[in-house]
Amino acid sequence: MAFNPFEFMQETRSEVAKVTWPTRNETVLTTVFVIIMVLVAGLFLFLVDQIFGIVINWILNWSK
Repeated sequence: MAFNPFEFMQETRSEVAKVTWPTRNETVLTTVFVIIMVLVAGLFLFLVDQIFGIVINWILNWSK
């Protein structure tokens, strides 16, 4: 089976034409949502890390 670059490009354009592209508004809203969720997840992980650090320090200092 021979590789034909011209045929490949035609098939690629055909497939790209089938894609439903998001509107500018949808793109902005999903981007804002992702940024908010990353900040919430980062804050959550920071708080969990701080709590674990406090607990571990308390356990290590308690055993002295």
